Amino acid sequence: MSQSQIQEQKQEQKLAQSFSQQQLLQAQLTELPITQLIERVNAEMDDNPALEIGTESPELPDNLDYQESADTPEAPDDYDSLREREDRQSALDEALQNIGRDDEELPVYQGGNNIGEEREEMVYGNGVSFYDQLKEQMRLADLTEREQSIMEYLIGSLDDDGLIRKPLEAISDELAVYHNIDATIQEIEQVLMKLQQLDPAGIGARSLQECLLLQIERRDDSRVKELMKRVVTDYFEAFTKKHWDKIKTSLKLSDLQAKALFGELRRLNPKPGASMGETVGRSLQQITPDFIVDTSDDGTITFTLNQGEMPELKVSQSFADSMKEYQQGKEHISRQQKEALLYIKRKVDAAQGFIEAIRVRRHTLTVTMKAIIQLQRQFFLDGDEASLQPMILKDVAERTGLDLSTVSRVSNSKYAQTRWGTFPLRHFFSDSYTTSQGEELSTRRIKAALRDIIDGEDKRKPLSDDALTRLMAEQGFPIARRTVAKYREQLGIPVARLRK
Repeated sequence: MSQSQIQEQKQEQKLAQSFSQQQLLQAQLTELPITQLIERVNAEMDDNPALEIGTESPELPDNLDYQESADTPEAPDDYDSLREREDRQSALDEALQNIGRDDEELPVYQGGNNIGEEREEMVYGNGVSFYDQLKEQMRLADLTEREQSIMEYLIGSLDDDGLIRKPLEAISDELAVYHNIDATIQEIEQVLMKLQQLDPAGIGARSLQECLLLQIERRDDSRVKELMKRVVTDYFEAFTKKHWDKIKTSLKLSDLQAKALFGELRRLNPKPGASMGETVGRSLQQITPDFIVDTSDDGTITFTLNQGEMPELKVSQSFADSMKEYQQGKEHISRQQKEALLYIKRKVDAAQGFIEAIRVRRHTLTVTMKAIIQLQRQFFLDGDEASLQPMILKDVAERTGLDLSTVSRVSNSKYAQTRWGTFPLRHFFSDSYTTSQGEELSTRRIKAALRDIIDGEDKRKPLSDDALTRLMAEQGFPIARRTVAKYREQLGIPVARLRK
């Protein structure tokens, strides 16, 4: 009786473990953009002979095409050329303006282009993004298999500018849940330090200050290097506010020394990831959109999943036949044949599990994009950022029935090609701002209005934050002055005296 109970308990544990592995596979495939998914599929086919390219279209759980007509009710309410050096200096100046308030939302280095130009220069295809370049460097580094897994996750957690702003505690939790890696914060930090040794200098920093210090550390030892470290370490606040005279006096520098020092400081790059992307095709990052959204003139919105060169998959017929043949005569088969049967069964189960995970990914992406279109329908109709409604991960999760973490994994790594440009999915998310009258407004809509006002100001007499606050209220955005200053800084727009 005791032996029977023990055997039953072991079987239950094995089933639970198997179920968990399948969920893990589904989560991993859901997170991958289409180009990386194709690589993963090819690798799986090389590893599992029971997985083959199918000749017929696989049966899908949901229609991948989504349509919403104009009649559908609207659903309720993210150093080399002179030009590059100048752009980098401008980006650094803008980044420094944000220190002390919203360091986590520094403007992305755009290589001197405005947003419209940036969209036009994006390269769509199978180019090498800065993430791929970092992974190539990672493979050449002296890392254990465990360290490689942790570093790969860290690379995937980098922002477009190459900084990592996600707390290491959160990364530790995600590694445990999604990758079955129980890593301590100290262990992750050690791997992060190795990531920070990759090129370009500054990659993997957790703040602008750390980013600049990492770049300074790469320089040859010299008096200039020593002074640069002192400025960024001991006089960082004065540095962020461009109080050059104060720094010059404190360090007892001559005019010539100060000019040379400040010139070197301006060469530092606050967005190492973005500049890395610029080396490939003059684009922030080479992108293959995962969704193709089409808006017709009659108001009909449709979208499809971009399958790229994704092959259709099936279980090998020869493996299926072999397993059936062995099972039919399993009472009379030899030990070798039993071992062969077990091998075949493992490969067939793995192939079926992988195909199912692909189906789950398609379903997850489909319902997520459908919900985003429903919630942001007006934006897809007119392309006006002011039309974006307040929307957070919870809104999509409630509409789709998906877990918050699943929606997050889809939104953090996917792009949608629309009539108005190609956007990361997180572009469609924005927090809400509640006015003193109780009205809920999208922060993105407020920022768009603020940018329009500043773009139209007299550059000889730029508007102060007080004046901007009054004009915003007149346009129907009654927000506080400190909120105006916060959003202005998040847009990378300097104070009035620096806009002359």
